[in-house]
Amino acid sequence: MATTSRSTSHQLIVLAAALALVGGLFVLPKGIMKPKESRSELSKDAAATANRDGGGSKTNGSKTEASSGPVPATATDNGGAHSDDDGHDHSATGTAAAPHTAATAAQRQELNRLLKEYNAAATPAAKATVATTLARRYNGVERFDSAGYYLEQVALAKPTAANWQQAADAYYQAFSFAATDERVKLLGGKTRELYAKVLEKEPGNLDAKTNLGMAYMASDNPVQGISYLREVLEVDPRNEKALYNMGILAVQSNQYDKAVQRFKDLVKVNPKNVNGQFYLGVTLARTGAKAEAKQAFLTAKSLSNDPALAASVEEEIAKLK
Repeated sequence: MATTSRSTSHQLIVLAAALALVGGLFVLPKGIMKPKESRSELSKDAAATANRDGGGSKTNGSKTEASSGPVPATATDNGGAHSDDDGHDHSATGTAAAPHTAATAAQRQELNRLLKEYNAAATPAAKATVATTLARRYNGVERFDSAGYYLEQVALAKPTAANWQQAADAYYQAFSFAATDERVKLLGGKTRELYAKVLEKEPGNLDAKTNLGMAYMASDNPVQGISYLREVLEVDPRNEKALYNMGILAVQSNQYDKAVQRFKDLVKVNPKNVNGQFYLGVTLARTGAKAEAKQAFLTAKSLSNDPALAASVEEEIAKLK
């Protein structure tokens, strides 16, 4: 499993690179994302990083492989065909998935055993019990879409807001891992569907509304996503996730003054938010406030022991001279 240190550096480097503009286009490192994909990728990266200093996935969506659902336990890659609308093969012959980070033989054996137990369960209640355990095991090997599928089965058996949110949260993590446009569309759609079910039962659930907003940013209706985030901030102006995501979205539209204000508001709420401090530095630099940018970069560096972050900060500071 990727460490927090590694994933933090990936998040910062990818998004910092995405902020360099030439001729109105995002200039991005080769092999990470294409200019035409920059908005979608930044939305996924925001989804992946939004919760790290105030919750969320730990890995940069533009750098990870897609979690592609249950495939034979002997598989060593993430390939495989899937028939269901959520990207999985959940037939009676389904077996344990090969995760992003390879599962051990013991983990694969347990997943296969649980899948057989799930398929053999005689009642919805029995299936839901096994599904809960399956989801926990899939989550442990970073197969978040598979975890989401089984948590959705739990929610279908007992449709409480909490159960729907557990399923939605798992798909949201999988969405942040999506490595192809097809996976972004597939997992983003499922994420939106399940968070909508949460909000049907709990209209005031700000966490669900924030994540739903970010899932909409990678859809054909990004305006709806912005509306959800604004609704969150109207209720809770100090909401870290919403402030962070609105800052990222302002960057996407080249509104650096607005982005600066969002990140300033964020670090005022939580001065120890590493990503907030780093992106405050990046956006201040874009507006020409070099002294303030340097201070924000140094603050970000002081909050983390990650050598990759330190190197990234030094690189950004060098650009200010």
